[in-house]
Amino acid sequence: MKVELENVKPMEIEARSFEIITEELGNTVLAPGTELIVKRCIHTSADFDYAKNLCFSEGVVEKALEAIKGGASIVTDTQMAKSGINKKALARYGGQVYCFMSDEDVAQTAKKNGTTRAVASMEKAAAMGEDLIFAIGNAPTALIHLYEMIREGKIHPKLVIGVPVGFVNVVQSKELIMQTQAPYIVARGRKGGSNIAACICNALLYMIDNRR
Repeated sequence: MKVELENVKPMEIEARSFEIITEELGNTVLAPGTELIVKRCIHTSADFDYAKNLCFSEGVVEKALEAIKGGASIVTDTQMAKSGINKKALARYGGQVYCFMSDEDVAQTAKKNGTTRAVASMEKAAAMGEDLIFAIGNAPTALIHLYEMIREGKIHPKLVIGVPVGFVNVVQSKELIMQTQAPYIVARGRKGGSNIAACICNALLYMIDNRR
């Protein structure tokens, strides 16, 4: 079998990747305004299922961009997602990226209450009283607790990115978030991950300003 390589310059690899994604999507119809987010998720994962399983609440992209421009910060459920988000781009608008999963007080609260650290970290975030975007790529318990706090009026997220990956309560947690009034971007089904959570955050940031 003869292997033929494409002659692509290093600075052109990303652009070429998006050309391939666009070609392979063919006649797939994406909701207006969501195209870059969907394509970046595919670019990150090489999984074209995201063209079908990503769900967007009405007007969510516009609301998310407005929140970022207004200085909203991002709370993640993993250090991996935190490290993958372009913090410099977010800081231009006054926002920060938080992950409380390794905090000692979160560990103590989780142990005391018999919950996961993800649940305790969501409670810590809610107590901040800031405008927050939640990017959940790993822990369905975080997403479920967000749902509970939203229903109880304890927190009003500017956006919930619900893309935990796995099997136990993953599908259910995403369906619950989609029943709230909070703006959401959800990867329906089992697929997702911290890389996808970070990818969606970066896609939103690049929609405002594509400086790297």
